[in-house]
Amino acid sequence: MISAAVAGASGYAGAELVRLLLAHPEVEVGALTASGNAGVRVGDLAPQLHPVANRVYAPTSVEALAGHDVVFLALPHGHSAAIAAELPDDVTVVDCGADFRLDDEEVWTAYYDTPFAGTWPYGLPELLKGGGKHREDLVGARRIAVPGCYPTVVSLALAPGLAAGVTEPEDVVVVAASGSSGAGRSTKPHLIGAEVMGAMSPYGVGGGHRHTPEIRRNLTRAAGREASVSFTPTLAPMPRGILATTTARATAGVDAAAVRAAWAEAYADEPFVHLLPEGRWPHTGSVLGSNLVHVQVTLDERSGRVVAIAAEDNLTKGTAGAAVQSMNLALGLPETTGLSMTGVAP
Repeated sequence: MISAAVAGASGYAGAELVRLLLAHPEVEVGALTASGNAGVRVGDLAPQLHPVANRVYAPTSVEALAGHDVVFLALPHGHSAAIAAELPDDVTVVDCGADFRLDDEEVWTAYYDTPFAGTWPYGLPELLKGGGKHREDLVGARRIAVPGCYPTVVSLALAPGLAAGVTEPEDVVVVAASGSSGAGRSTKPHLIGAEVMGAMSPYGVGGGHRHTPEIRRNLTRAAGREASVSFTPTLAPMPRGILATTTARATAGVDAAAVRAAWAEAYADEPFVHLLPEGRWPHTGSVLGSNLVHVQVTLDERSGRVVAIAAEDNLTKGTAGAAVQSMNLALGLPETTGLSMTGVAP
């Protein structure tokens, strides 16, 4: 059995990781750590995690995490690098934060207030880049950076068209709606039920969201030349899930059949990215609790733009599921092990 520790296990992403690992046939769940919730019984914060409900969160420290085969870091941005530096090289470390996602120090410092820590292999196996996919970078990796939840769904929605040359990388527009769990578990006035229920609101407008450079980098890699992206996230009155509506200019002379063929070819053999039958559109309820991304694409001939829409569960495929999927690849396990393709709707 593979022993796995989860740092930050009391947060939403950390708890989702524990849920998935408890169902993984090759994993034994080891240390569960927290910061402010250290000393609290797991069941008092996450009663859904019944098999470990009587455990107590340990303080997050290198000592608590040492001795495991795999360490998952579900920590706030900027907190993973120091701990990762102290873990042995033969331990597989999977970071669910942003610390190692970006490959440009100048871009990092423009969006984050901690020192640039470097770049790890990117934990989005299905993402196209330079004629291949990121999957090959993850096999045998001992350090992995899990993508942000928005970059996952947006990049998978758009990358096939850019890689196939049926869409242009300039003037990409993204509007995405996310459930409130994407903001984490910390108490914030704008996230309380009275503020969220029955209302929607934008945030991070005008390129200010921290996931913007990650999206731009992913689309640039898929296209093979610089992409420009206008990204507007919105907060939706639901606990989890993301629906991303994206558009890009169609390449001159491209027809609807060529557009659909690009997405069909890109995802034909992908277990977790599903191109829906024509006429059906993604629905967040269909993917909740699963590691699936549902995608649909069409050509708007009047505007000359391709519309690609995708849905994911931000806590599963958007974070914890991607972490487990990447671990499977790193350790030579079947990629789908322990991951569900079945949603929990309604």
